[in-house]
Amino acid sequence: MKAIEITTFGAPEVLRQCERAMPVPGSGELLIRVAASGVNRPDVLQRTGHYPVPPGASDIPGLEVAGTIEQGDEEALVRAGFKLGDHVCALVAGGGYAEYCVAPVGQCLPVPRGWSDVQAASLPETVFTVWSNVFDRGRLQSGETLLVQGGSSGIGVTAIQMAKATGARVMVTAGSDEKCAACLALGADHAINYRTHDFAVEVKRLTAGQGVNVILDMVAGNYVAKEIECLSEDGRLVIIGVQGGVKSEINAGLVLRRRLTVTGSTLRPRPIGFKEAIAQACLKHVWPLIEGGSIKPVIHSTFAAADAGQAHALMESNSHIGKIVLTWGVA
Repeated sequence: MKAIEITTFGAPEVLRQCERAMPVPGSGELLIRVAASGVNRPDVLQRTGHYPVPPGASDIPGLEVAGTIEQGDEEALVRAGFKLGDHVCALVAGGGYAEYCVAPVGQCLPVPRGWSDVQAASLPETVFTVWSNVFDRGRLQSGETLLVQGGSSGIGVTAIQMAKATGARVMVTAGSDEKCAACLALGADHAINYRTHDFAVEVKRLTAGQGVNVILDMVAGNYVAKEIECLSEDGRLVIIGVQGGVKSEINAGLVLRRRLTVTGSTLRPRPIGFKEAIAQACLKHVWPLIEGGSIKPVIHSTFAAADAGQAHALMESNSHIGKIVLTWGVA
């Protein structure tokens, strides 16, 4: 099969198309003929040597795919309600940038009605991440307010739509007026251009000093201290990325007085059983919203898989709004 490999750690140009042996599904696994592969920030970190591959995972990058089931554990297929030829999307620990990819059956979900494989490839990493962190760890409830740092990212556009569809208010930060406008068009109640405004000041102004209930943070670093100032009583800060650095200095007194929770997580190294539980929660709670039209695909660009380097360069430019997807030339 054709695949995209990291020839050495470095710039986008180190991504090269190669020939690899087709993976063989084991017990409880499916072989997917990949139509499209989602591109995510962890792929960029892996390419630059800052995100080690978990033990047992493929060294081929790529954490989400969509396509058709080619082979699979027959008992697992029946248990999951799938059959050969079904269109599915899947979260994987690696190997997504390839014409064929193996995935645990419990991490596969049906392509939503009315969605193409290309659109569905934008779902697993973002939907699983948002559900796990905003709703499980962050415990966001209807009527509460969520602040999303980086609202125009793939995670951001998903978080906006999922939170709004479940009755929450949403504020976002973004790096340009164009990105802010895109977030508002997706349903965000307020969008703050962090290049021209202090987001902590704006959050306090917009909430009449009350603060927000939950913050989804992909930045960390010096953002954390300001985010703690933005949280309401019993507020929850959930960190899922450290683009701004791993060290923060905070006012611990605010944490005590307001009974704040500071937490975080990464998804890729978690056990299969944990990811299967998220998949089932998403199938139950999120898929009906997708198929009902409350959550729509937001894809900025698609690239032929052989042009994966260009896709990574676009992601690193931070000029995109929504998802970037690689295609493999199959329907």
